[in-house]
Amino acid sequence: MGIAPVIEVSGIRKAYGRTVAVDEVSFTVNPGEIFGLIGPNGAGKTTTMECVEGLRTPDRGAISILGMDPFRDVYRLQVRIGVQLQQAQLQKRIKVWEAVALWASLYPKPVEGKRLLERLGLGEKRNAKFMTLSGGQKQRLFIALALINDPEVVFLDELTTGLDPQARRAIWDLVRGIRERGKTVFMTTHLMEEAERLCDRVAIIEHGRIIDIGSPDELVGRHCPERTVMLSTEHGLAEERLRAMPQAEEVTRQDSRFTVRGRGDDFVTEVIHCLSENQIRVTDFRTMLPNLEDVFLKLTGHSIRD
Repeated sequence: MGIAPVIEVSGIRKAYGRTVAVDEVSFTVNPGEIFGLIGPNGAGKTTTMECVEGLRTPDRGAISILGMDPFRDVYRLQVRIGVQLQQAQLQKRIKVWEAVALWASLYPKPVEGKRLLERLGLGEKRNAKFMTLSGGQKQRLFIALALINDPEVVFLDELTTGLDPQARRAIWDLVRGIRERGKTVFMTTHLMEEAERLCDRVAIIEHGRIIDIGSPDELVGRHCPERTVMLSTEHGLAEERLRAMPQAEEVTRQDSRFTVRGRGDDFVTEVIHCLSENQIRVTDFRTMLPNLEDVFLKLTGHSIRD
């Protein structure tokens, strides 16, 4: 017997009139992992998450969190999960510490609000009104409110949308910190770099259906085994030698710049070996490895930003 999943979703469907938002979605989330539901806006991520949290009732299918039903066991579950919603807002004039105190009062065993704010970098903002906070500070506060009951499972929906890169990276560090304290994180994002940096496993969702699930590396290896090396050399025999490589599937040349394509983890090593064996001196050498963005393009035929 393996360890039971923290979240189990099997065959859920949710339609609004004729529009099917979520179509036969199934996945599991394991204890202590950051699991990401990734896909473009409108793919069904938020609807799926809201069904799992018990905020929306699916038309059919089964959901279990920590072995409980999010609808039948809603009060038992509330104290064990923490939720950050995508469109969250607070009263404009509420102070940071007041919001935390209000949330803490809803739970039987809250963590200490002051320490939580310090840990999330909001200690100096405890007397600030919500309306005066920056986007990154508001997101930190929403994380604080999701963590006030010391939950076992934390739900984060499009957490860093609209934040500048610096604020985004700071939030990523906070999310890693949540996992390091033994919690399970279930998040949605349409930012592929975010998914690559944070998630242990991801499920790619498109038009309400899950296309594939795995670690970012597994998905890249499965769907995009291609590797590209770009190099510059004045060596007269470079083109001939590179084309002679059995692993090279395509060699293109523009003056002294070469682009060599092949597949497999050893491909880059083979190119380096070919250069050193033939004493080909290079003035530039770059590798281009595929990422989740490429996987998405390959699986759906369009970029996630389209």
